Amino acid sequence: MKIKQGFSLYKFIPEPALSVVEGLEMTKKLNRYLGRRNMQAKALKLKDRKFDNWRTEVEDRWNYEDFLRDEGWRKDWISFDSVLFNPGDNRVYCGITSFDADIFYAYDRNEKRFISLDYHRIADPFDAKFHRSLVRSRNGRIYAAVALLHDIDSYWEAPGGAIVEYDPKTGDLRKLGIPIPHVYIQSIALDDERRIIYGQTFTPEMLFAFDLTSKKTKILGPIGSGMQMGQGENITLDNEGNVWGGWSVTRAWQSSPGVDSLRLFKYDRKRGRIEYLKHGLPRLDGAYGFAKLDGIYNPGNGFIYAGTGEGGLMKIDPENGEVKLLGAPCPPRRLAAMVKGPDGFLYGAGGKFGNASIFRLDLETDEYEVLGKIEDKEEGVSAWQIHDMDITDDMVIYAGENDNINRSSYLWEIKF
Repeated sequence: MKIKQGFSLYKFIPEPALSVVEGLEMTKKLNRYLGRRNMQAKALKLKDRKFDNWRTEVEDRWNYEDFLRDEGWRKDWISFDSVLFNPGDNRVYCGITSFDADIFYAYDRNEKRFISLDYHRIADPFDAKFHRSLVRSRNGRIYAAVALLHDIDSYWEAPGGAIVEYDPKTGDLRKLGIPIPHVYIQSIALDDERRIIYGQTFTPEMLFAFDLTSKKTKILGPIGSGMQMGQGENITLDNEGNVWGGWSVTRAWQSSPGVDSLRLFKYDRKRGRIEYLKHGLPRLDGAYGFAKLDGIYNPGNGFIYAGTGEGGLMKIDPENGEVKLLGAPCPPRRLAAMVKGPDGFLYGAGGKFGNASIFRLDLETDEYEVLGKIEDKEEGVSAWQIHDMDITDDMVIYAGENDNINRSSYLWEIKF
């Protein structure tokens, strides 16, 4: 169904502390809005293990070491955190979350199977995932960055997140360097023209630039103080090569940062300086304060698009930082993944609690259409939530499911 800008499927806005149980109940009420188009989704299973002890044993109890000791959780609890289609070999490259440090696979569309890229060749035991960190250079090589699952009590043992280079033609896989020792990388953005990889780290939260030619790192500044996680799932470049993302206010004179603390930043490439904007993304209920940045994306039309943790869809003008709320296409909650299709439309995935769905945005009119719920009807399963996605030349979306507390996450193949 086609929806004009500003319209929301939310008839009741979820509270910030929306629980999993409340979210699941909400999806039942919202399902009647979804699945009205002929969209077909198939669950592609790298692993397929069920887990039933999250609420009774794991949540709020286990530490990093407990996951390492449990073989099921260590090997089979995975997420598809990064997804990148490479037309050169017709493969979908996948950055995986894994306590077992088995974090790099490809789905071969010709052979219709997953292929291990043998990350163990270069793996450190603390290499836990490629989190929104797969980018392709015009030279055909793929770059990634290593993120963490361990806590700060392993700071000195863990060497830090590396920039990784992979050559699809030869299979060569190598680490180019660790930008900041002992610190890990949540996402990267590639300035291919200047051969620079920008990255945001956690923890602590920093923005850096890694020169692919010299292999040297420049720390550009902090984007969070530890009071809360200020960054979104990823960063992006605008058409001028400036970096956009999220930062967080500290307010050391208060006991909490405040409802307006989550804001936008712009790293001005020419000035060589982070501009910490005083505003963020508007809340769906119109109340004072800013919503949490989830995903951010540049389709190349002169604007930047952002999703929020509430499920809001925003349009940002990079010239002045002005933000426009377009609506909430995929309730309840989360809008992390977006990609521009070969047809010129922006496609996005939002929603969680097993109710993720796909929408399509007309970049000229700002109108969007809900295309359907991501569910494999033959298998009787649906996507818990979508973290990243890409689209092929023949209009097939590959969407990475993550953080499913009930089973191994899947890669979703979506056709229209």
